[in-house]
Amino acid sequence: MEAKPKVCGIFHRFLRLVLVAATIFYVGACVLVFTFQRKLLYLPVVRSTATVDQMAREKKMERWTNSAGQFIGARRIYTNQPAAGCVLMMYGNASSALGCSVYADAIQSAASLDFYVVEYPGYEDRPGAPSRDSLLAAAKDALQSLGTNRPIYLVGESLGTGVASFLAGEFPEKISGLMLLSPYHRLADVAQSHYPLLPAHWILQDDFWSEQYLRTYHGLVGIMIDGKDEVVPATFGHRLFDGYVGPKKMWEYPNCHHVQLGESPETFWKAVTAFWLAGKNSTP
Repeated sequence: MEAKPKVCGIFHRFLRLVLVAATIFYVGACVLVFTFQRKLLYLPVVRSTATVDQMAREKKMERWTNSAGQFIGARRIYTNQPAAGCVLMMYGNASSALGCSVYADAIQSAASLDFYVVEYPGYEDRPGAPSRDSLLAAAKDALQSLGTNRPIYLVGESLGTGVASFLAGEFPEKISGLMLLSPYHRLADVAQSHYPLLPAHWILQDDFWSEQYLRTYHGLVGIMIDGKDEVVPATFGHRLFDGYVGPKKMWEYPNCHHVQLGESPETFWKAVTAFWLAGKNSTP
């Protein structure tokens, strides 16, 4: 009769041990992700200054500096001046300013626009380290370096859609239109979808809340969504589109993956620039 209580006691002690071990493991996993989350979020491309300069020449781009002479990105001025306006781009986490030369090719084949792209701190040979605050500060500096005497259109790619949305919300009077490629309404929700067992909303340091940023912007917003996007699932782009109350247009490619167009870049950007210009011309 004494054996059964003894067995139950052993089982309960074993169960408590398992629960304690599981708790320690879970907390440890949370701490590990919290500590190294920026290494998971930002994947900077780093090259020497000589390599960057050589690549810029090959891609027909040039370094872009602010009024203090500091390196802030790359640019390609439209061949025939004056241009009708300019595009300012914020790229995704594993790209770089020079990696966006393909966007310059396609956009400038579609419209007479100067093309500028922000280089994030810690990427290529720009000093600093990437974080939400450093990316937003870099984007603000870039926008303020463009001047205000012509239309400015923003392009955001993946992670950079949050940065572009921030600029639009912070400086709505300066922005004539946006194009967001594979966007999200809030980065914390994307992180939660990738790590469903972790409290991503609580431990994410660098949350970009695009939906909130755009509440103070009421201009043109284009959104491109890929149906088979494994990085930023389509549902998050749909939430951003549905929640935006200003003039908007969606490009959706059900069979495409992350930041992938379902048509030629030239055709896509002709449609985007037509959307921007039509909205601009209809403004009183």
